[in-house]
Amino acid sequence: MKTLPDNAHLRHLRQQAKELLAGLRDVDPTATLADAQATLAGQYGFRTWPELKAEVDRMHGRADTTDPALAQVIADRFGLGTVAGPMRSLARPDAIGRRWSITTDRGRFTVRTMDTWLPIVDADTDFALQQAAAAAGVLLPGPIRGRDGEVVESIGGHRWRAYQHLPAGPPLAAPVSAAVAGAVGDVLATLHGLALPVDRVSPWHAKRLGPASWAGLAATATARQVPWAGQLAAAVPALEDLAAIGRDVPVPGAVLTHNTLGPAQARLAPDGRLVVVGWEHAGGQPPAWEVANALLDWAVAPHGRVDTVDTVDTVGARALVDGYRRRAGGVPTLCLADFRGAATGLGNYASEQIEAALAAGTTDERRYADRSVRHLLTQLPTRTTLERLLDAVT
Repeated sequence: MKTLPDNAHLRHLRQQAKELLAGLRDVDPTATLADAQATLAGQYGFRTWPELKAEVDRMHGRADTTDPALAQVIADRFGLGTVAGPMRSLARPDAIGRRWSITTDRGRFTVRTMDTWLPIVDADTDFALQQAAAAAGVLLPGPIRGRDGEVVESIGGHRWRAYQHLPAGPPLAAPVSAAVAGAVGDVLATLHGLALPVDRVSPWHAKRLGPASWAGLAATATARQVPWAGQLAAAVPALEDLAAIGRDVPVPGAVLTHNTLGPAQARLAPDGRLVVVGWEHAGGQPPAWEVANALLDWAVAPHGRVDTVDTVDTVGARALVDGYRRRAGGVPTLCLADFRGAATGLGNYASEQIEAALAAGTTDERRYADRSVRHLLTQLPTRTTLERLLDAVT
């Protein structure tokens, strides 16, 4: 589920809806702006556009600020200059930590805590990947080392990273226009063409990390009487079927890559170029796995009924593959087993979200977590969806 920024603004939502409309019209030429607004609301976990607007109004102006002294220490450690205003939060904490915006006499920067970061590769390795990607033409906010040469600095009881600020719009929403899908394929081909070595496939994509079975999680949800317990129980067969995809097929060789290049990690620069963020989860994936994962992330329209024909964005899927081919001169041969990484990662994400919802404490935490799980369970792909994606590009 998409997450609203701390200082959400209706202007950004309208921009997202207009960008989403271009992709929806590749799926259904009769799609309207109202359809795009309703689809976007669903991606944020709300039933209607008015409900999403009401949440934006409720959250407006709720960004947190930090101690000015801490902001200056962070700026000093990363050589950012003299702080010129409040350091404000950008979004609620994610799987790694929380992002903040800091402005100094040298410009604007993004810093983030890394308190819950579980690295797949070390920080120096993902820093080197970002440098290599930027040198090869991928547009990204440049990472910044601390003055002592470290990528991650311990300050005020937290671990921090810093990045250059790169002007860009809000996170993208799938389906996207053919031009954007082609740019995603181009970025993937560029990263795979670097052929940077890595010692393993990302554990997130290689195996189920949580010990609880789907049936066990469903039983716990039923016992707790959470509002989505019935949805989870009904989804158990689909989740188990996804987990079986590619299970008995040997894993291909991996390269170091972005590893999570979905719409949440992409923006559009003012000139329309694709900006890629979220490199902290960099790790190893076989190129075919990452292309398959990208097709699922970028070329399925989330209408809440992903097992129907009209939700596979054939135009977007083909554009993504064509963008890859133009850059690389070819495309990895894809089969159903190549969705193993995507299916495994989705299973890990679903398990993580369900367990977080079961453990949620405050009213706001439960409200957000329940919305997230309900959204997730209504958007689960099926084996049929994956087969239709393959048909679209082969």
